Formats: sequence, structure tokens, C-alpha cells
Amino acid sequence: MLELNGLTRRYGTVTALDNLSFSVPAGQVVGFLGANGAGKTTTMRAVFGLTDLDAGTVTWNGEPVAQSARRRFGYMPEERGLYPGMLVSERVEYLGRLHGVNAADAVGAAGAWLARLGIEDRAGTKVQALSHGNQQRVQLAAALVHDPELLILDEPLAGLDPGGIDAIGEVLVERARAGCCVLFSSHQLDMVEHLCDSVVVIDRGRVVVTGTSMSCSPAVRDARGAGRGRPRRDMGSRDTRCDRLRGAPRGGAADARTVS
Repeated sequence: MLELNGLTRRYGTVTALDNLSFSVPAGQVVGFLGANGAGKTTTMRAVFGLTDLDAGTVTWNGEPVAQSARRRFGYMPEERGLYPGMLVSERVEYLGRLHGVNAADAVGAAGAWLARLGIEDRAGTKVQALSHGNQQRVQLAAALVHDPELLILDEPLAGLDPGGIDAIGEVLVERARAGCCVLFSSHQLDMVEHLCDSVVVIDRGRVVVTGTSMSCSPAVRDARGAGRGRPRRDMGSRDTRCDRLRGAPRGGAADARTVS
């Protein structure tokens, strides 16, 4: 389990993270929602030690996150970190080697993930020649090639066609069902509702709504309104309604309209 406890990060007078706390259990897809500038990317970067914190801790299975643990994490940043002149297969294999996979296994895993994501025919193509959507698929393959225990993805569905969205969505659910912790952010809230077991909504660096069933529709409605200048009235009561749905099966009869 990944646990974030009291994360605080300030940039001068701007507070990017404000005592932010939540957890990502193994075996779940957790949607991470919020308006642009809410603190999602800063939170994700903090998990990998890419952002210094003024306060708070990040723990993995109850222990502070060490560099050895981070080698078992997979990260897909919103800004593509691909070397444009490398061949697709070489890029994915290289990332696998950096995470400790031996050469032969990295070649096999890279080929398997490129095939799984429908771009095996582009293995010998330079990254810079790919469309935006196919570069997204390469980034996901690079995040998965070492079989991570934790998978964190920042806007993985951006720029994808419906087929690409379905392919990546299937992979996220598949990895979670295999025991991986999956945290991903997206502005495509219909896909969040479809894919996620739970959601965390943040605004101005603070958690404002959580829910462990996607039938908790107030969480998604709050994500739609986050950062648009609308007052958050009765946020506490909405949070309570979400909490009362804990344990309800996704797609079951319970939803926010039936919980008083």
C-alpha cells in the first residue's frame, strides 16, 4: 500500500500541497481528480522523490520509500520523457534495464508490452515519427516493462483515440487485479467512473472528497466543479455520503441518490 501523510509543499507564497493525505491500496485503480493547478502532478512527483516536501511522509508498505523500492514503481508523466531519436523497442528495453531487468528479459518484456498495446509494428520506428497517441502507448509500455508493484500515471488518456483509451483502460484494470497499486489522473471523468474502484478529489492542494465506489457520484461532480470559483457548500456532508458507500460493489444498486 502507498500512503501519503500530511504532504505539504510551498513555493514562496503559493501552497501547492496543503497537509494532503490519502492511500492507494493494492489491487485497486484509484482515480486522482482535480482542476489544473490543484496539486496532482506535484503529489505524484513527491512519491518518486522528484519534489522536495516541507512536511509529510510517503510510505510504501509501512516503510519510508527508499530508492530500491522506487525501482519497483512505474511512472508515466504527463510530459513525455521519450528520447525522440531512439527506436521504440530500444527505448522500452532501456527503461527496463534502468529498473534492474536483465537484457534478455527486457527485450522479451518490451516486445510483449508493445504487442499488448497494439504498436508492435512500430518497434523499429523512431519515437519522433510516432503520433501523439502512439507515443502515449510507448510511455505506458516503458512504465510497465519491469512489472511494477505501483503504477502512477499522469493523464495517460490524453490525446488517445477511443481504441487507445480502451486498450490502456484494460491494462490498468488488469494490473490492479493482479495486485498492483494503480493511481492515475485524468480529466476524462466518464472514463474515471468506468475504470476506478475509488477516487480522490483535491483542490488547492487539499483532499476535498474521497469515495471508495464510483457510484459515489458527488465525488465526480465535485471534480467537475473544482477550481471554477464555485463555493463548496456542505462538503462535509458529501464526504460522509461517500464514506457510507465504502464496500459497495462497483455498479451495484447503491448510489449517492439513494443514500440520505
